[in-house]
Amino acid sequence: MSVAVLGAGAFGTALAITIARGGTPVTLWARSATHAEEMANTRQNSRRLPGVELPENVTVTAEIGAMSANTLLLAIPMQQIAGFLAKNGHRFASGAIVACCKGVDLETGLGPTATISAACPGAVSAILTGPSFAIDIARGLPTALTLACRDEAAARRLQSTLSTETLRLYRTTDTTGAELGGALKNVIAIACGVTIGAGLGESARAAVMTRGFAEMQRLARQLGAQPETLSGLSGFGDLALTCTSEKSRNFSFGLALGRAETFDAGKTVEGAATARAVARLARQNVAEMPITSVVASVLENRITIREAVEALLSRPLKEE
Repeated sequence: MSVAVLGAGAFGTALAITIARGGTPVTLWARSATHAEEMANTRQNSRRLPGVELPENVTVTAEIGAMSANTLLLAIPMQQIAGFLAKNGHRFASGAIVACCKGVDLETGLGPTATISAACPGAVSAILTGPSFAIDIARGLPTALTLACRDEAAARRLQSTLSTETLRLYRTTDTTGAELGGALKNVIAIACGVTIGAGLGESARAAVMTRGFAEMQRLARQLGAQPETLSGLSGFGDLALTCTSEKSRNFSFGLALGRAETFDAGKTVEGAATARAVARLARQNVAEMPITSVVASVLENRITIREAVEALLSRPLKEE
């Protein structure tokens, strides 16, 4: 089975590297022809993963027409998927398309697999998500992820194709739960970053993580997800990693917000758009999500960090 990775950012490159090390030929697509040529010549993605060599069986290209594999990993930001597939989806009418991003589309409110299915109804849609940093995967450090696909037979095939000695995939048919876990934890990670950045302490961060996890479960149940999915790698596992490490862009973004510092505008922060999209979903589904709501309000400059803290601390006392 052939594999192609669309998107030569850190995560897409890391997946290409680890899958190729397992012996499967991989084609890696970069949006920029200059970037593709640079990687092909140096055998590194020095812009995103410096110091990690590309295996010989990774072919780098900027030609979208060359992406003809029967398993496509879509490693581009969530907010770009709909536009990308509207332009290129006809090229991927069949086979399997696996989203490797986390979030909710701001315009449609759809997750990755529904966005893929809308653009490519003949393809099998799936999502690969869970607690992982690109550099860990690229270096061959042990990592476990969730592979979610509603087609059980396809999920088994993808699990076999994409698992390696160091990348262990657990499958589920609950795409809703896997998507929401990956999307919502980014919002809570921003809140945790703000908490630490504003000097509120480790105990406050633990409280934000715990109550944030309750929010994640609440909305997931409302939207039909299985509770156990949120307790797994794509929910609790990803939350624990993202809320506690400065390697996380979402946590680091929140940290900069809390410290009133500038954040690198060139880095994609999926949780920023997701917070606004999920706050809207919560209102539509009458789901109580106070942390998500204040994060969205802060990002839209409707309230200050101090006002956000006051809003959360002044909420009525209740049973856990």
